Amino acid sequence: MKLFFTAILFVICFFLSQKIEAQDDYRYEIGGMLGTSFYMGDANKTKLYQDPGLSAGVIFRYNKDLRWSVKSNFVIGKVSGDTRKSGNKFPYDRQMSFSRMFYELGSQIEFNFFNYSDKFSYLGTKRISPYVFTGIGITFGSGKKTFIDANIPIGIGVKYKVKDRLNLGFEFSFRKLFSDSFDVTTKDEANLDAPYNIKGSIFKNNDWYSLTMFSVTWDFGSRVCPCLNIDY
Repeated sequence: MKLFFTAILFVICFFLSQKIEAQDDYRYEIGGMLGTSFYMGDANKTKLYQDPGLSAGVIFRYNKDLRWSVKSNFVIGKVSGDTRKSGNKFPYDRQMSFSRMFYELGSQIEFNFFNYSDKFSYLGTKRISPYVFTGIGITFGSGKKTFIDANIPIGIGVKYKVKDRLNLGFEFSFRKLFSDSFDVTTKDEANLDAPYNIKGSIFKNNDWYSLTMFSVTWDFGSRVCPCLNIDY
């Protein structure tokens, strides 16, 4: 009789463990992204995707739960601008252009509009979800006049879980800088730093750049039983 109950207990424990394993999700994602970047500043005030450059990077994402994630990224990209395409008239009819490589290291908090997963249908999960994000980063620009500044990313995106661990993503974002010299790579381009001699501030007359990125990530690190909301 003891052997019978032991066997029954073993079978129950086995199926319970299988059920818990089936409900496991993954804590982390790692992958790469590729896309385009463009600049907005004194040489381009309003035109999206003017003089776009190639950008690429790597990302690491920590999924706190089905709605909230924290993402870190390292991005390399190129931006350029030309005042002759800006549509603005500059003092003394000065015309300038610039081009530079930039390197960004940053982190963002993401919020998914839906519970993002291909499992746990009882939680109303979706294989696809739009999301919004913001955070903080550091941008370094190469050139004869180097550039370094903090940036604040503001963006939207959509992610799609192809299968158990494979995710595709697309996102569009602006990176707000806190200075007006992102477009100054040599002394000859110094006039792009406040060309109208209007004193800027932390929120005014500063440069921006934008990223449009496609990503592929892979999940790893068994995590949580969402119904209990506890980490193993």
